[in-house]
Amino acid sequence: MPAVIFPQLLLCGLFTPRDTMHPVLEAISDVLPMSYAVDGMNEVLHHTDLTTDFVRDALVVAGCALLVLTLGAATLRRRTT
Repeated sequence: MPAVIFPQLLLCGLFTPRDTMHPVLEAISDVLPMSYAVDGMNEVLHHTDLTTDFVRDALVVAGCALLVLTLGAATLRRRTT
């Protein structure tokens, strides 16, 4: 778990703005779900109404969570008694 979370924590934009990162790191951060979560929270902080950027970010995070849960359920062993 730390091997998955730690790189996302460093690249999601919490410590340094993503647009000031090296282009390779910025491209990697564009596909990480935690980046979308941080962007969504920034949308909530700056806008009082529902924006399309927030909806997009929330859908990406929810889709990643659903994908991880589905993959986890598919890899469970089935026991029949």
